[in-house]
Amino acid sequence: PKLKQLEEEEPQLHVQWDAHLAEIQVQVMGQVQLEILQHLIAERFGVQVSFDPGTILYKETIANTVEGVGHFEPLRHYAEVHVRMEPGERGSGLTFATACSQDVLALNWQRLILTHLQEREHKGVLTGSPITDIRFTLTGGRAHLKHTEGGDFRQATYRAVRQGLMEAESVLLEPWYSFRLEVPPQMVGRAMTDVEQMQGKVTLESQEEPLAVLTGRAPVSAMKDYSMEVAAYTRGLGKLSCTYYGYLPCHNAEEVCGQMGYDPLLDEANPSSSVFCAHGAGYAVPWDQVKDLMHAEADAMAPRVVKPAAVSAGSSVTERWLDVEEVDRIVAGASGANKKDRIDPSRRWGQKFQGKREAFMQKRSPSSKPVPVKEKYLLVDGYNIIFAWDDLKELAETTVDGARGRLADILCNYQAFVRCHVILVFDAYRIQGHAEEATDYHNIRIVYTREAETADQYIERFAHANSRQYDVTVATSDGLEQIIIRGEGCRLWSAADLREEVSRINAIIREYLGEN
Repeated sequence: PKLKQLEEEEPQLHVQWDAHLAEIQVQVMGQVQLEILQHLIAERFGVQVSFDPGTILYKETIANTVEGVGHFEPLRHYAEVHVRMEPGERGSGLTFATACSQDVLALNWQRLILTHLQEREHKGVLTGSPITDIRFTLTGGRAHLKHTEGGDFRQATYRAVRQGLMEAESVLLEPWYSFRLEVPPQMVGRAMTDVEQMQGKVTLESQEEPLAVLTGRAPVSAMKDYSMEVAAYTRGLGKLSCTYYGYLPCHNAEEVCGQMGYDPLLDEANPSSSVFCAHGAGYAVPWDQVKDLMHAEADAMAPRVVKPAAVSAGSSVTERWLDVEEVDRIVAGASGANKKDRIDPSRRWGQKFQGKREAFMQKRSPSSKPVPVKEKYLLVDGYNIIFAWDDLKELAETTVDGARGRLADILCNYQAFVRCHVILVFDAYRIQGHAEEATDYHNIRIVYTREAETADQYIERFAHANSRQYDVTVATSDGLEQIIIRGEGCRLWSAADLREEVSRINAIIREYLGEN
């Protein structure tokens, strides 16, 4: 408290308490200030203090634009934040803005996120030093009407910043002095050599008697004790004066990082992972995998490497639906593509006149052998459909189990009218030691895949083994999966097609019940 009192009187003095190290830290600009501070404390408060050897206050920034994302969804909590992080002007510090529509995220949540961005000192990932010269722009996010609380956005915001820093190209910064050095003319060469060895920049302003004048700038870490060295080699004739210049890229960044030994993944106070919910429990997802599971749309202005990823519980990867003609073109152009006849994708089961048409054709050709009718199978990529249908997606934000049960009930109702084999497939590949689990739910079969096997892989395996023996249709909006399934000669429905087919059958059922 006494040092804080001095800090209020002297703006250039910065005092802070490090609870982790249990020590008082002061930020000063040289040995002279330390001596003045030591004398002042003794005179004002009667306390004798000593100082440990000082360290340089490094900072960090980024060299490229990234999108930082954070998701916080333990049970009965929900928040997601997307922040674009761009390199700012040197010396600009941290600036904050929003480019998020109120249709995407309410204004009160946006203000709360901006508050959380500004309320703490965010640490970099190279040395754990404070970050600076970064422009933050809120680009998106999501809240839940029932489960979102203010603290949820705090966690999501901190994790978004940290995830973006892990993904960005970080740069270590160090403070530099701007100096004026006066030495005898015969010692100019020595002085210029010293500054160059410090990785600084020097200009000879004047070489006239009695003292030559050199100006320039150099890192504080290299020049902090140079004034005593100048006094020694000039026999007291030289004079060095330094002023704070600003932060520039560190001249020995690798050496500093190695000395500090900071590991960002072990910093529990600044996590870079996100928390998602599956099977009624929260689980952590590492920073380099979270973008595949985000629920809100990605920032179009922030570059990102897109890689195909399986859709799992709690995920909401936005997939691009490929129409069948485009899939066929991709399959036909691929080496070794399956050449067997394609099935008209516009056909739908349960069409009103299908039975009459078959009877009419048999009547026209009584001598021909009847064509055997293949058993029909419908395979549904469960989580892909859940997060593609708005009503199920909204339900999944509250309870994934409820969304799974609702989809299963819809398919049970559908199967009862269409009379095909329905297999609903869910990912369980993240569950350690999980064996493939298949259970009968009323009139359909639900499969949970084994460890390390996604729903996509199960469906591909089934299609490859049974596409010639059975009439197989797959419902998914996974673009990569569409190409593989179409290559096997199976029918292909997008999530929207399945929704349309279910709605059509429900309308027929309602009409039938109305008439009877």
